[in-house]
Amino acid sequence: MKRKLKISILFLSLQAVIGCNYLDVVPDNVPTIDNAFTLRSAAKKFLYTCYSYLPQHGQLTSASASFAGIEMWPLAYSESNTSRFVQGQQNVSSPLLNYWEGLNGGKDMFQALRDCNIFLENIQKVPDMMQPERDEWSAEVKFLKAYYTFFLMQLYGPVPLIRENLSIDAGISDVRVRREPVDVCVDYIVQLLDESLEYLPNLPTQQIDRPNYGRVTAMMALGLKAKVLSTSASPLFNGNTDYSNYVDKVHGHLFNQIYSADKWKRAADALKVAIDNANSIGMELYKFHPNPSLSLSDTMIYELNIRESFAARDPNGEVIWPNTAGFALQSALTPRSWSPDLTSTSTAGAYGPTLNIVEMFYTDKGLPLDKDKTWNYNERYDLKVGDEPNKRHVKEGYQTIKLHFNREPRFYANIGFDGGIWYGQGKYTDLDNWHLEIRGGRYTSVRETSAHSPTGYYPKKPINYQNYLEGSSYYVTSYLFPNLRLTDLYLLYAEALNEFSGPSAEVFEYLNAVRDRAGIPTVQTSWDEYSTQPGKYNSKEGLREIIRQERRIELNSESQVYWDLLRWKMAEDILAQPMLGWDKRGVTPEEFYRRTVIYQREFRKRDYFMPIREYELQRNENLLQSPGW
Repeated sequence: MKRKLKISILFLSLQAVIGCNYLDVVPDNVPTIDNAFTLRSAAKKFLYTCYSYLPQHGQLTSASASFAGIEMWPLAYSESNTSRFVQGQQNVSSPLLNYWEGLNGGKDMFQALRDCNIFLENIQKVPDMMQPERDEWSAEVKFLKAYYTFFLMQLYGPVPLIRENLSIDAGISDVRVRREPVDVCVDYIVQLLDESLEYLPNLPTQQIDRPNYGRVTAMMALGLKAKVLSTSASPLFNGNTDYSNYVDKVHGHLFNQIYSADKWKRAADALKVAIDNANSIGMELYKFHPNPSLSLSDTMIYELNIRESFAARDPNGEVIWPNTAGFALQSALTPRSWSPDLTSTSTAGAYGPTLNIVEMFYTDKGLPLDKDKTWNYNERYDLKVGDEPNKRHVKEGYQTIKLHFNREPRFYANIGFDGGIWYGQGKYTDLDNWHLEIRGGRYTSVRETSAHSPTGYYPKKPINYQNYLEGSSYYVTSYLFPNLRLTDLYLLYAEALNEFSGPSAEVFEYLNAVRDRAGIPTVQTSWDEYSTQPGKYNSKEGLREIIRQERRIELNSESQVYWDLLRWKMAEDILAQPMLGWDKRGVTPEEFYRRTVIYQREFRKRDYFMPIREYELQRNENLLQSPGW
């Protein structure tokens, strides 16, 4: 009896910018598994089907974690599943962003796992392939299977492991799967990644030809393994006694109840292997190298270090995993105009960083705003006029607030503010740049109900600096959203070392490498010379706070910080805070710079994990509902 085969159809077109990409291929309607593996060409289409389930982290319409946290806030809530999710409308009858079944904005991750298993079970049968290619394709699919299982674990905690597909004559007891303990899930994911590493090409992203961007490499597998182990060592999954009563009848405690420091050692070892491998193949933290004719200042180069490490047209030596599931969606984030003479109808500018995030970035001394003794925290909302010493950041003669002065380069690389300079976008000289005017009645202010910032700020880092307006048209330099950058691994390594054994020279080496690329002093210099708490970094607890803020700053807008807040068990504190901005309709500075609650979102303890639909629980009595639901 021939088994029917479900083939996912992938609606992506990347040809306009990077040519024919491997994810462009739309699989044929192959009716049986037998036919799918009779020829290499058919098997390749099935391989692409396995890739097609990758979440689209760069798209606002998907479950992008950039928009599940507080990094950006939408102007107007639609009935999209993501918007309803952040409004606290999650439920058990029809869960939003349902990746368990592929409903309400989610993709069916268990179907993804079944398709991966079908591929692994049949790829060795394909006659017109050489064995090395079979092995490499199998390794890619093992990586995808590991990632899909990890993604489910991030969303739902302990999950059933689909090691192989059930036979057609499987009994009811076999079909009714159970969640397995978190530690078992982690070990299985790591096993898949270790198996894949034997056959994956060990190439840096910048040496991969464009049609194959995003195809799995050894560096991706090493990086994912390190992130999986770092997640499993974190408070949410390591000795979390909040879930002491979350017990399966067969497997017992699904969350280990005793904290293990050795999990951080295991994560640190995996991170060091990944970083050393990156160095061995020529990968490094990205630094912008300008055309000498531009004569850019160090100030602007540091800003472009940050912007281009994330949003460069082609993956650079820092991007480990470019997400070919879709381009980063820039038009929805881009201000309607940088000029009173140019107003685009194709940019929405309908998402804004919150004031909460604006105040998270450091001062120019590399310190939190309230810990810098050279910076008057209590006067941060006082008005100030842009002057000559600050002309590369604030428009000379423009009245804004002190909060926007003397901040670190990552603030200026990430945040577009009222009176703030915006390099690029058609102007590429250092002292002749656009600036934003966001107050009421001005060219980037509230003129249309659907095309302005809800918070009084605009995101800058996700917008490529080579995009430009011409007439009413907006020309976009597209890029592939990075799922993983080397910076992420550097900061995770510093975190893992500190959690295992406390502050050390090696912790500071990797932490300070990220700070150096960002143009701020070392941790030691910042805290000893300029802070109100000298020596804070000398304790594990103090350095933990520093590392966590460093990650939130460096990885802002990258669909990563949300997962960090979850694994640190900080989400119920931070994501329950009111989202703040300015009075966007205020015309004068005094009217505009009034702190305004944009939205009061909810985050409860149960929200650390997504619920399973009640219907699924009725069909399978062995499944436990997610904790708190």
